[in-house]
Amino acid sequence: MASSSPTSPPIEPMLARIADALPPEGGFLYEPKWDGFRALVFRHGDEVYLQSRDLRPLNRYFPELERALAQALPRGCVLDGEIVVVGEKGLDFDALQQRLHPAASRVAKLAQSTPAAFVAFDLLAAGGRSTMELPQAERRIRLERLLASVAPPVYLTPVTRDRAVAEDWLQRFEGAGLDGVIAKPEALPYQPGKRAMYKIKHSRTADCVVAGFRWYRDKEEAVGSLLLGLYDDAGVLHHVGVTSAFTMQVRRDLVQELAPLRDDALENHPWRDWAQATDESTRMPGAQSRWSAGKDLSWEPLRPERVVEVRYDHLQGNRFRHAAVFVRWRPDKPAQDCRYDQLEVATAFELEKVFGAANAPR
Repeated sequence: MASSSPTSPPIEPMLARIADALPPEGGFLYEPKWDGFRALVFRHGDEVYLQSRDLRPLNRYFPELERALAQALPRGCVLDGEIVVVGEKGLDFDALQQRLHPAASRVAKLAQSTPAAFVAFDLLAAGGRSTMELPQAERRIRLERLLASVAPPVYLTPVTRDRAVAEDWLQRFEGAGLDGVIAKPEALPYQPGKRAMYKIKHSRTADCVVAGFRWYRDKEEAVGSLLLGLYDDAGVLHHVGVTSAFTMQVRRDLVQELAPLRDDALENHPWRDWAQATDESTRMPGAQSRWSAGKDLSWEPLRPERVVEVRYDHLQGNRFRHAAVFVRWRPDKPAQDCRYDQLEVATAFELEKVFGAANAPR
């Protein structure tokens, strides 16, 4: 879909910076933060083009959405939003990831078994004209008019100006698989590629076993990340994620600090068999998959004796959705006490209630 029009792809999506808390009430629009694939939708002529956050086409992976958007949207509009898959317990990011399959036959099958939806939250163009210079509040009004009669699988995200409502969303909507709240200044124009919004995410801590590490950029002079584990009720240690935000000096110090735990680490390591494992369905720290993009995921085992406290924002299945943030070492904590049952589990929340919040007080 090549064109010289300023409303044609590619357009970098506007981004958000992390905030510790919701900004003060007044001058902000608050929206749920969806846990899916960011996507821009371009409706030109009879065509619909789906663009990913990294400016790549997504049409081949979501043919059912391409058809639905072509029927639902008027020509000459560009929307910003999120592609999601809704499961029995809310948003299902694992199922969404599976949709990015290289085989067309598999894509077609998944489009039937785990169909995707599109949640719109911004308007970049309407009637063939850019709206990006308009204030966020005005773009929202026009987006509501544009999508006044849309039906599933196309949705309009809820919005509120009431900080108390947004705070309630932050707590309750996690049970539907949402990832937090986005705060947008009402006077904000659309700024491609700029971190001009604010995202407030769920945050809590967990004590995890450090069972291995990866080298920093393939150099055996600094630690890149620590591999984290939690025990289940049967006493099996599962790989749940990594923590990696260290200064270079700390990375170098960790080489010496962890050295004693490397002695005979693999002999009785609970992840010993994973070094040769190739089954992508198994949660392991060193297996390649189509999501790893050829990155070196080799790892060095450590005797699982040290405990670290980390901060995480979201639990996806039995692992952390994003890299956890190092808080402190816990020398007072036995490794065997690092269990899944310490984690706070969000109460299930029907996704229909999230969409119903579009009628919340403003």
